[in-house]
Amino acid sequence: MRLFYDLLPIIVFFIAYKFYNIYVATATAMVAAIVQIGTSLFRGQRPDMMQLVTLAMVVILGGATLLFRNELFIKWKPTVVYWVLGCIFLGSQLLSEKTLVQKMLDKSLSLPPKAWTKLNISWFSFFFFMGVLNLVIVYSFDTDTWVNFKLFGTLGLTVIFVVVQGVLVSRYLPEGNQEKNTP
Repeated sequence: MRLFYDLLPIIVFFIAYKFYNIYVATATAMVAAIVQIGTSLFRGQRPDMMQLVTLAMVVILGGATLLFRNELFIKWKPTVVYWVLGCIFLGSQLLSEKTLVQKMLDKSLSLPPKAWTKLNISWFSFFFFMGVLNLVIVYSFDTDTWVNFKLFGTLGLTVIFVVVQGVLVSRYLPEGNQEKNTP
């Protein structure tokens, strides 16, 4: 259920685009992102970093898309979000005792420092790659292709990346704990 909740603005964007156009889809995604954060706050839950970055970018770049009637602003949103998140992961690597991945997972995983570093760098690299890939799609293909990539391509690549990370992390776990601790 959490995955559906996290994907709701993207799903709503996709559906609105298929029935209307990029501008209606953009406005709908903006409303969905605001409702998503509002719902979290109403329930007494603190929105996570990804939700807050996404909200900020969808409101800023979505607003620019609607104001200037230029779809490039909303098409750049995934790249900006990926690169902001990548910078946060990299910043944690350079400026903190613990990497961001370690802060998020150290209660459920016990890994050597080298493994945390590799895991954190791989997330930074993934976000950088996804940002570049989004721009390749934006400038090489039509809007229909980009919208399909935004939902299906990014979701598929993220699932593959997470599975690969799980396999890599399992190498560091003691033999008896692999099933219990694998994310």
